[in-house]
Amino acid sequence: MPTIVKLFSPQETSQHDTREDCWIIVDGKVYDVTEYLDDHPGGDDIIVSVAGKDATEEFEDAGHSKTARELMKSFCVGEVDPSPPPPPPEPQVNSGGTTSVFSQLLLSWRPAVPPQQLWVVAAAVAVAGVTVAAGLLYSRRK
Repeated sequence: MPTIVKLFSPQETSQHDTREDCWIIVDGKVYDVTEYLDDHPGGDDIIVSVAGKDATEEFEDAGHSKTARELMKSFCVGEVDPSPPPPPPEPQVNSGGTTSVFSQLLLSWRPAVPPQQLWVVAAAVAVAGVTVAAGLLYSRRK
């Protein structure tokens, strides 16, 4: 009789990222290692730092023994779902002739100065800034 394997998306696994609820992914399998943290010979910090993530590289780099690999089996809660995540929903386009509240706000916003005259405002602000700076420098010399 085939064994039913629970599948978890990477997003589901990423929600278990604390010391109190610590899951990791190693070689496509999902492990709940919360109860093992205090017993880990290398300390719990190394595991907690990869909680909720794929820790395959860190696990392999540590050079775990065959015994450690066997022990991991008891913490396996499932596998990473190999199917791709669903695509994001398509944006809703309003083609019915009405405008949304957001569209109305965008359309109602108008700059206080017409775009053709923005250079005049920018120049005036620059002159005022230079004047203030010169006045401060002059007043310090006295």
